[in-house]
Amino acid sequence: MHIIIDGYNLIRQSASLKRLERFSLERGRNELIRRVAGYRKLRDHKMTVVFDGWMTGSAEEERLREDGVHIIYSRGGETADEVIKRMARAERGSEIIVVSSDREVADSAIRAGGVAISSPEFEERMGKEETKMTLYGNETPEEDDDIPPRAETGKKGLARRKSKRERQAQRRLGKL
Repeated sequence: MHIIIDGYNLIRQSASLKRLERFSLERGRNELIRRVAGYRKLRDHKMTVVFDGWMTGSAEEERLREDGVHIIYSRGGETADEVIKRMARAERGSEIIVVSSDREVADSAIRAGGVAISSPEFEERMGKEETKMTLYGNETPEEDDDIPPRAETGKKGLARRKSKRERQAQRRLGKL
């Protein structure tokens, strides 16, 4: 699975990252990359963080790799949103999740067959994984242990089956 993150969107949606960004843009970016790298070690997904480089960016797109996280700075005249949309179209048919609260970017990812998740929701999921790892180490508890058994209602089957696209999105988000 490939998770593509709108870097500045996530920074500006997060209270802690936004606070760091006020001191320095670089501090906010570095902390985001540190957190994403930690999450990548826990979940082992391909992670790409895309930042705007269009104001002061070079004529070419800059690509870096730090702690297993791919980092892309858009080229001059191009926004991170455009890069993310292009990446989603290029990976049509593969499992991608786009992290952005920008509706246009999210819609573009969905049209390309991917799944979109808001920045605050993704940050919350990253925090939960970090907490689990801190509490349990490599021995995470079984997920079903905390779920009480359902009471029988006498009804059989689902009231309404979700569409194929909704079921695929649910499966992909479950892998986060």
